[in-house]
Amino acid sequence: MSKKAFLFPGQGAQKIGMGQSFYEADADARAVFEEASEILGYDMKALCFEENEKLNLTQYTQPAMVTTGIAILKVVEKHGLTPDTAAGLSLGEYEALFAAGALSERDAIRVVARRGELMEAAVPAGIGAMAAVLGAEAALIEETLSDIPEVWIANYNCPGQIVISGKKEAVEAAAEALKARGVKRVLMLNVSGPFHSGLLREAGEELGKVLAETEIHPLRIPYYANVTGDKVEDAAKVRELLTEQVYSSVRFEQSIRNMLAAGVDTFYELGPGKTLAGFVKKIDRAATVVNIETMEDLAKL
Repeated sequence: MSKKAFLFPGQGAQKIGMGQSFYEADADARAVFEEASEILGYDMKALCFEENEKLNLTQYTQPAMVTTGIAILKVVEKHGLTPDTAAGLSLGEYEALFAAGALSERDAIRVVARRGELMEAAVPAGIGAMAAVLGAEAALIEETLSDIPEVWIANYNCPGQIVISGKKEAVEAAAEALKARGVKRVLMLNVSGPFHSGLLREAGEELGKVLAETEIHPLRIPYYANVTGDKVEDAAKVRELLTEQVYSSVRFEQSIRNMLAAGVDTFYELGPGKTLAGFVKKIDRAATVVNIETMEDLAKL
């Protein structure tokens, strides 16, 4: 029997206008943006729909993405499309947890806003860096990094695309070492911090204190965790996984492979961009992938 998964993109996919067509078309979507504004004390609609510099700052990006994802999800489910399982890339895991019933709307937005603040403040600007390693085997990258302190694998995205993260000089040293071993392309990324690296352990532990006071509800559907790439059905594991996720590798490719093995054959990416759809196609060309970024996309379904 065909199984459907909802996927939610992470930081970097944000763009002005995201979620606007859902806001304009549906009262429930509008209510999500209004609730986010009330929780956070600033105008979420203006942040997402009007030209501004704040949308690309981590402390604003994260709640904006989660607000948009939840608003889109609510409209999609009202139209009768529901998932059998869910996953998200980094930040997107919070939307997956809302879809799975583990987090309330208010808590997802509130916790992510604090997560963004902690991650933004964790490492002073200019100290950390991230780079995408293209066309290399994971084992080669892991072996190379084992000799260089203060650099880690941040993301296993798909075959041929792995992201490394850590201290700027360590990431640059790793890039040179990888090129010396035959890797053709290592691209430094324009990011504000060394996300999913050991440098963010303290931020993760601080977030753990926030999560300790946050109610985690039983899961209606399983979700796949970034930290392990495995299916999670026990709500008792969620706090620990979200705490570790801040400073651990995002095992997105492993999550998709495990979903495929469990019988998922159709993936819906909810939110701005088509990044995750591209990753899924590189993992399995036979998988059906559908993007839902606008009301027009939903109408086509």
